[in-house]
Amino acid sequence: MVKQKTERPTKETAEDRLTSIRKQIDETDKQILFFLNQRANLCLEVGKIKAAAKDTVFKPSREKELQQHLIKENPGPLPEDHLLQIYREILSSSRRLQRPQEIVYLGPEGTFSYFAGVEYLGHSMDFRPCSNLNSVFHAVAGKEATLGIIPLEDSLQGSVGQSLDLFLKYNVFIQAEIFCKISHSLLSNETPLSGVQTVYSHPQALDQCAGWLSAHLPEAKIVPMESTAAAAKKVAEDQNSAAIGHIKLSELLGLSVLSRNIEDLPGNWTRFMIIGPSMPTGSNHDITSLVFTLPDKPGALVSILSLLAHNKINMKKLESRPLRSEKWQYVFFADVECDLTHDEYSALRKALANNCHTLRILGSYPSGPYLNGI
Repeated sequence: MVKQKTERPTKETAEDRLTSIRKQIDETDKQILFFLNQRANLCLEVGKIKAAAKDTVFKPSREKELQQHLIKENPGPLPEDHLLQIYREILSSSRRLQRPQEIVYLGPEGTFSYFAGVEYLGHSMDFRPCSNLNSVFHAVAGKEATLGIIPLEDSLQGSVGQSLDLFLKYNVFIQAEIFCKISHSLLSNETPLSGVQTVYSHPQALDQCAGWLSAHLPEAKIVPMESTAAAAKKVAEDQNSAAIGHIKLSELLGLSVLSRNIEDLPGNWTRFMIIGPSMPTGSNHDITSLVFTLPDKPGALVSILSLLAHNKINMKKLESRPLRSEKWQYVFFADVECDLTHDEYSALRKALANNCHTLRILGSYPSGPYLNGI
């Protein structure tokens, strides 16, 4: 009996394995593309329904629910932050498909407000800069823009008083909040650190980096500018100068990064608000912001605090501002941890109104994310 010669299997090379994996990736990409377009078609249908009902496109509570569900269902190895970045742009595209969205912010392009908006709302929105905060509020209140981005408070320096005052002037409502870590870099146009003679930036940024400037550039002339972005644009055209601002300005303007994280006190966060022309709808809101004035009598503020405490509602923020229409009168801004617009709080709302001279809810919204990447 003649034995048949058996063929020994050839060892798969690394190149063969790469070729096989790349084919699988190509096939997976086709499937992803198919489902992305299927999702886009569904979003177009949602847009038609919302348009007929005159409903808003931006639903932060719904988006937060979606993100939390995705995190829970994610088996890995895709990291959570990568997943959220991908869906940030998917949601941005979905909103744009439903209806074009114009977002106004305190400009010019490249300010921290701009980067906060892009980081939260994605790149598919139309971002339009405004020269001042009043213009942002005016555009939103007049429905010239869909949404606006405003800085409300800083973890080191407190509230932005102008933003609080403008809530009294314009009938706008808070839709969402974002917490962004603020870090400064020294940017220049091909100038080494030793050659910097002038430093430009917004006064607040200059103040936050004063110690670093004193230690590293003691002879440099310090020039305040209307914004960090304007400072960077000026430096892009000048020699022997540098700007303090967001590190991503280097990408926008082709600047070199001479030094990173030059703020004197790390851990500085700014709370930004997304504002819109109408009260946000939806459920699962964690926070309500309100503004109220009180009758001029003993115990007026205590009565409000007691009502909240009796209903086991935690107050996260309470701040008073001068009421500009009446001297020596004050208006109070507060954040409470509940959805005060919900039906279960109807009796409380009535009791609060009865104990206030005026009461206005600025919005109920989900607690915001902490974005460390801007």
